[in-house]
Amino acid sequence: MVTKNAMLNSIFSILLIIASCFISLAAKDCFARDEEGCLTCHQYPGLVRHEKQDSFKVLHIDEKKYYNSTHGKLRCRECHTTIWKIPHTGESSIDCTTKCHQEDAEKILADKDDISNFHRKEQSFIVKLTDKSSCSVCHQLYPHGENEMVRSLLNMHTGFMYCEACHIKRSKYKPLAYAWHDTQNAEFSGEPFGTYYNPETKRAQKGEHFISRIAVFTTEKGKKRLLMIDAADTEKAKLFIEKGKNLKSDEKAFAYFHRDIDKKEISVACNECHSADSILDYNKLGFDERKTKDLIYLNLKGLVTKYKVFYFPQMFGD
Repeated sequence: MVTKNAMLNSIFSILLIIASCFISLAAKDCFARDEEGCLTCHQYPGLVRHEKQDSFKVLHIDEKKYYNSTHGKLRCRECHTTIWKIPHTGESSIDCTTKCHQEDAEKILADKDDISNFHRKEQSFIVKLTDKSSCSVCHQLYPHGENEMVRSLLNMHTGFMYCEACHIKRSKYKPLAYAWHDTQNAEFSGEPFGTYYNPETKRAQKGEHFISRIAVFTTEKGKKRLLMIDAADTEKAKLFIEKGKNLKSDEKAFAYFHRDIDKKEISVACNECHSADSILDYNKLGFDERKTKDLIYLNLKGLVTKYKVFYFPQMFGD
């Protein structure tokens, strides 16, 4: 017997796949190449999953590079045979011998390093980003790791927004405005992305690219003020860490460094920006009409706000 939830899940799957068609490929090619809608999420540069203390897993796949590769005609789940739900937690095994490589299966499966770096040429992510705020003293480049459903999607914002743009206590500061701020050096792996990057005017030194990120400002006595943890707090945070202290066990220090910070529910955080009532004025930020609509009606939002676990329906057979 099919339950109501299962039916709704399947309907949403169909809509998700259809939406991904129009985003990534012409409709005539979509079902042949990305019938499961994997690129609905994985198409975005900077899609990174925090794993251990100092490591992360890159999940971005450049669709054009993948489709032009040797394996471009294969569906994702022909190799990623254990992935059948979102989030893909604990599902990392890859089978290269389902339809291919039967003769050299032992050699391929033994070379774990080669498999783990298989998509590296198709990926883009930030390796290092210059940041003067105290957030970066304690929090790593890709800080979101708790919520398994959306951690990689939240980490994707690293290259586009300052922490405070989302996490500032808006009830404490009024009025608020959002604008691009600063040009910071960012080291990329793969193709650089972000605002104000110009491939025609690359720096002489390889790997140097300057990007700008959305920051939040308030107005005080007629003057615009950036709402970001100041340099004094950055130095205090460094001294705190150097002394071997831990914010989790020091309530006073935790309260001090987070005095202007709000931790939000995912549904709230998504809708604050990706909705018709967005706190961001996309026009003033320089986005054209098409990109503005893409950001407001982002098809990922429904997936991450409505489901804790999303199961892929068996629509096309495996």
